[in-house]
Amino acid sequence: MQQVKAVIARTEGAPVEIVTINVPDPGPGEAVVKVQACGVCHTDLHYREGGINDEFPFLLGHEASGVVEAVGPGVTEVAPGDFVILNWRAVCGQCRACRRGEPWYCFATHNATQKMTLEDGTELTPALGIGAFAEKTLVAAGQCTKVDPSARPAAVGLLGCGVMAGIGAAVNTGGVTRGKSVAVIGCGGVGVAAVAGSALAGADPIIAVDVDAKKLATATRLGATHTVDSSATDPVAAIQELTGGFGADVVIEAVGRPETWKQAFYARDLAGTVVLVGVPTPQMRIPDLPLIDVFGRGGALKSSWYGDCLPSRDFPVLVDLYQRGKLDLDAFVSEEIALTDIEAAFERMRRGEVLRSVVIL
Repeated sequence: MQQVKAVIARTEGAPVEIVTINVPDPGPGEAVVKVQACGVCHTDLHYREGGINDEFPFLLGHEASGVVEAVGPGVTEVAPGDFVILNWRAVCGQCRACRRGEPWYCFATHNATQKMTLEDGTELTPALGIGAFAEKTLVAAGQCTKVDPSARPAAVGLLGCGVMAGIGAAVNTGGVTRGKSVAVIGCGGVGVAAVAGSALAGADPIIAVDVDAKKLATATRLGATHTVDSSATDPVAAIQELTGGFGADVVIEAVGRPETWKQAFYARDLAGTVVLVGVPTPQMRIPDLPLIDVFGRGGALKSSWYGDCLPSRDFPVLVDLYQRGKLDLDAFVSEEIALTDIEAAFERMRRGEVLRSVVIL
């Protein structure tokens, strides 16, 4: 066991704290990773505010990269010294999704068996089974995806959650391909990543929709061909006008609200696809949607879990595209901060001032 500094949420709604935690030596199927960078994601704030569950105290942080320090018995996929991106989809290989050849839907993903603790032995709940706002963390070895060690940790670590969710929502879930028209509603980190993924796939046009001019400018930088300020313009009418009056082939909703999902529903072409990647709250409902419209428009209404990604397949490819200048992951890094700055980063995130603040360790 070793002791390291880490950031925890001790009780619901309270400011985060920097404390000393105990990290066990890795057991069978586990790995200890020295964290190099970790993005500040909305999910971490949801944990702090009790929006995920009430299993406090939480060890926050999950969108991370680092170097494997040690592995436990039976681990063959990674070794000490490997540079890895951490993921929260360690596929089991045995569930019904894995057995039918769709491991990106794995229904039995797993985490480390041992628990990290506070100095007094209180067990910590790591965010998404990772807990990477820490100098070192204990994870299941399957949560480590080996990638090019020369890549910038702050940039590629973002593939561990938000950037992969957005790119995957477009390419994996939405099936965006060359020549398809795409609209993305909501251009925060995930939405802008969906724009970038659509550009990688050769979509045209790519229409970015938001109420924030700065976010629309970033979306343009990452591949949007058109922008719509939905505070001043009806986005459904604007998307239809930009697509010959028909609507987009794929509309990606990256907000997670009923009103924007309904806009996405009506902004798509006949037989088009709606992808929900924004995360709603349990209380949200879609009001007044005639069932005949669902039938009459055809197509597909999908939700996207983690961009329907398979980390072992997708992370190395996207890192390679980044290294070759085809995917601008650096554009997502708004600032680099220290562990002591996380509470302030949450506030900047609330105000929409950053795509990602990234903790450097």
